[in-house]
Amino acid sequence: METLAERPFPPGDYPLVVVGSGPGGIQVSYSLRRLGVEHAFISADDSPGGMFRRFPFFQRLLSWTKPYAPVPRGSRAYQRYDWNSLIGDEPTHQAIQPEFMDGTSEFPSRPEMEAQLAEFVHRAALPIRYGCRWEATRRDGDRFVLDTSDGEYRCGLVVFAVGVAEPFTPELAGREHVVHYVDTRDAASYAGKRLFIVGKQNSGFELASGLLHWASRIVLASPRPAKLSVETNTLAGIRARYLQPIEDRFMGGGVYILNASIEGVERAGDVFRIKTRATEGGMDLTIEADEVIAATGFVTPLRDLPALGVATFGQSRLPAQTAYWESASLPGVYFAGTINMGSPGLKKNGVGGTGAVHGARFNARILAREIAERHFGIVAPRPSLAPRDVVNYLLEEATDAPELWNQKGYLARAVLFGGDGPYDEGIVPLQAFVDGSGPDGAAITLEGDAEGVVRPAAYVRRGGSVSEVMLDPDPLNEFRGSADGRARLTAALGELLP
Repeated sequence: METLAERPFPPGDYPLVVVGSGPGGIQVSYSLRRLGVEHAFISADDSPGGMFRRFPFFQRLLSWTKPYAPVPRGSRAYQRYDWNSLIGDEPTHQAIQPEFMDGTSEFPSRPEMEAQLAEFVHRAALPIRYGCRWEATRRDGDRFVLDTSDGEYRCGLVVFAVGVAEPFTPELAGREHVVHYVDTRDAASYAGKRLFIVGKQNSGFELASGLLHWASRIVLASPRPAKLSVETNTLAGIRARYLQPIEDRFMGGGVYILNASIEGVERAGDVFRIKTRATEGGMDLTIEADEVIAATGFVTPLRDLPALGVATFGQSRLPAQTAYWESASLPGVYFAGTINMGSPGLKKNGVGGTGAVHGARFNARILAREIAERHFGIVAPRPSLAPRDVVNYLLEEATDAPELWNQKGYLARAVLFGGDGPYDEGIVPLQAFVDGSGPDGAAITLEGDAEGVVRPAAYVRRGGSVSEVMLDPDPLNEFRGSADGRARLTAALGELLP
């Protein structure tokens, strides 16, 4: 094997190419190699980490790792409490993140996250060709051709794990006066300044929180009101870590949060005048500021893939994907990492799958297995289960499975019933099970409602029809001991259990 100091995977023909060395690319490449799928792994960066090599700007992640969880570190159950470590098959590849944390917070710093990813690559001896920038894509018969800074890569399949990483600033008059989040300067350079931040998502509140000490006044504005993550029961809302600007607003601390559209920005001497229009009532208001920053998010850097046939949607230009993260319009093109948000699943109660590391790492493992089985004939084991153990097994998974806890309503544990009896189908996208036409079986997932109550939901497929069974919540999320849950799940499976 080539050492990591060398540049593996020279331009040429490969069965599959993985593009991007962020968490998604690293996890899918690792999992593919463990399954025996040969592929090239290329990255424009000069080291692993993806966006974590630069962001978040104020250095503290939104995803936690709890070194002292109620389960053993390194166990499968521990992955529920460690949202940042990638998932390895060997003990030395597991639960790496706590090794790099200094104990000041359960949220790792950006450098600690970057170090964890680099250490995973090192321990797994994962070969990556760094400094190889993907530049264009075309078709040549049944092959994809990737033009890169190093030359051409030809392949039958490709996995793009390039993140939602291209800065997005909406069109508006005077956009040249607005800098994007990615160009935020050192915090001290904003001392005594009046700041106007466009956007009220996490990045906007991250900037506001980090600059509260320095700025004399902060205005956050966007047409829609800010929603807290605890209100939406998803990570899409503002995380509790960033509530200080909201409190300062209510306490009169020089922070203002406006539900207003930005009509334009113009320079007036040494200051900027931002024209806004209130979402309700349409009142016009012009605000003066010394700096204008757009915390308006990112788009997916797909380059010429849309012209090749990859359908996209939404402001972030996410590619439309199947339940197994394949382009819905261009077969053979797959996606991993943050881009997985383009496959939202059933979105029951309005909650879709997450593209954050804690969920996308599981997606990457499932994607690797799907590619291995569908395209390379490498079939993963399906352990048999005794019929008497099926119900208990599903309830155990609802209680402890990190995949279900980290991807609520999106991933499920499936048990199918073949000619030789029940067997474990593994963790699968719930949508693939519900919409599928395979053998009879059951899949269990966890679903949260608008009040934040989490409960198991079982889906039973029998004769091509699917029925849903909602089980009761538990105040301590302990579902395996529920006699009522066991009885209802047993009744739902009915004749599938001899």
